[in-house]
Amino acid sequence: MESLFRKHKMLISQVSTDIVREMMNTIKWEKQLVAIRGSRGVGKTTLIRQYIKKKYGLSAGEALYCVMDSMYFTNHTLLDLAERFHMMGGKHLFLDEVHRYPTWSREIKEVIDLYPDMKITFTGSSLIQILNADADLSRRVLSYTMEGLSFREFLHFYKGLHIPVYNLDDILTCYDDICDEVNNRCRPQPLFEEYLKVGYFPFYDGDEEEYYSRIENVIDFIVGQELTQFCGVDVANIRKVKALIQFLADSVPYELNVAKLSARLELNKHTVLSYINSLERAELLHLLYSNSKTITRLQKPDKIYLHDPNMFYALGYGEKIGTIRECFLVNQLSVGHTVEYGKTQGDFIIDGDITIEVGGPDKSFEQVSDIPNSYIFADRIEFAVGKKLPLWMAGLVY
Repeated sequence: MESLFRKHKMLISQVSTDIVREMMNTIKWEKQLVAIRGSRGVGKTTLIRQYIKKKYGLSAGEALYCVMDSMYFTNHTLLDLAERFHMMGGKHLFLDEVHRYPTWSREIKEVIDLYPDMKITFTGSSLIQILNADADLSRRVLSYTMEGLSFREFLHFYKGLHIPVYNLDDILTCYDDICDEVNNRCRPQPLFEEYLKVGYFPFYDGDEEEYYSRIENVIDFIVGQELTQFCGVDVANIRKVKALIQFLADSVPYELNVAKLSARLELNKHTVLSYINSLERAELLHLLYSNSKTITRLQKPDKIYLHDPNMFYALGYGEKIGTIRECFLVNQLSVGHTVEYGKTQGDFIIDGDITIEVGGPDKSFEQVSDIPNSYIFADRIEFAVGKKLPLWMAGLVY
């Protein structure tokens, strides 16, 4: 166990707390059982290490941070660790990448039953099913989902600009004041164009090629390991799943023709739909429906987008600017809102009530002129013109 203490001190000492995502202040860390789920690369590990450093300092004592694929767990169980840690006065276990430990749910349940004074915070893939895990944790766990950086967070993270969160109602009613506030602090449009290319994941270091390579590695890891582990994807079909992602990147926003796609991939229709739904759960795609209240299992989505705009550039489709704009809005507003495909009126329906059309600076109201509560979010403008708002404003909602 001493090896875990040494690793704890080394890993916690390495993390910087100069910039901390605001999610740290929304998590109720004092609860007995906290889960932080999210896609690979969005910053879960950094967040919990930063919290430990701020709350407990460097030394393992009351708190202990463990990566769950550590060699320690080849000869020891999580239950053994918790017992020894508790005997030494430990209070808070932080378990990173918990999905890499096969019996995590059963053993966590047993730990909190045996040691009700011990707190456990764990991170895991967006694909782990806490509510359907081997042990019933649903009544005890407080679960959070971590997203990549919003445009607002990108300004803070990379540019040192602190812009407050604005909820969607504020953006749609106080757009002039918000535009004035942001434009007084920076020139948002060129920064927004940079965000679309390299701003979603918090690991950009100035090298675009390296950044895109890391995104491809994230995709490869999710498809090659997580989808096979959690979603039952046949290992023999990994190449076909990757081909499916490439096809969608070249075609989105894609109105799904299951028959053609299944023939192209040489997979049956049920398998294609199953893989597409798994890719959404893995946060590689966004699936839109014209009526999300009536979605049934494996229902054909009305439109498909890649999960975030940076993926287009990483996969070599950065010229699809119209699709990238729409992808950005779907990505940002899907956090905390229901986004539906507009189908016949407008591009998107938000929360069943707000109609949004997305386009460039010359986008007109022709398609939504007769629709109440409708707005245009236009790229390459810095100030609102009536109900035509800058597209970057959608990136201020979290």
